[in-house]
Amino acid sequence: MTLTGELLIGAADVAATAGTMKALNPATGEVIEPEFAFGGAAEVDRALRLADEAFDSYSHTALAERAAFLDLVADKLEAVKDELAARTSLETGLPAAQFEGEILRSAANFRKFAGVVRQGRFLQAAIDPAQPDRQPAPRMDHRLQKVALGPVVIFGAGNFPVSYSVAGGDTASALAAGCPVVLKAHNAHPGASRSRAASSGRPSPRRDCTKASSR
Repeated sequence: MTLTGELLIGAADVAATAGTMKALNPATGEVIEPEFAFGGAAEVDRALRLADEAFDSYSHTALAERAAFLDLVADKLEAVKDELAARTSLETGLPAAQFEGEILRSAANFRKFAGVVRQGRFLQAAIDPAQPDRQPAPRMDHRLQKVALGPVVIFGAGNFPVSYSVAGGDTASALAAGCPVVLKAHNAHPGASRSRAASSGRPSPRRDCTKASSR
């Protein structure tokens, strides 16, 4: 995988419009290549608009297709595990072995959500019939069904560069529910975030279902 510093918006690499930065190895003080792009209001608006446009199609994907997508993300994470762990180690000063385990757990989370989606039970309606004669007060008819409401915006965490980042549990649950994702990576680990976005954000059942922005 060739690491570049462009923004990733939809399926496109986008050059910097508001400056750049480089990552820092906190263990050595070394500045790490490459330069990573900052975007402005126009880039944020573009990512949000694309995610909104993708919502109608992605939220109505067949459950089997959506589950297959989640499994594919897991496969791609595992395929680049060593490379992702090494880059995350550089940007955090923590052992690569720690992140190899976290990446495997993230992949497992995507597969667990894929299983939930395949079963489809989360879409079943819960119905509590009315009880007009209940005392001391009648009970109205209660009905509940879980539905996707729209795109989800996720802010990557500085202290959890894998579990709460580009391909973390928040992203997995949002995609499982049928919601496109816009993600703002944390400045402390831009390379690790960009690598995960490139490996997990592109293979969607609808080409534009995930909208990952690296800055």
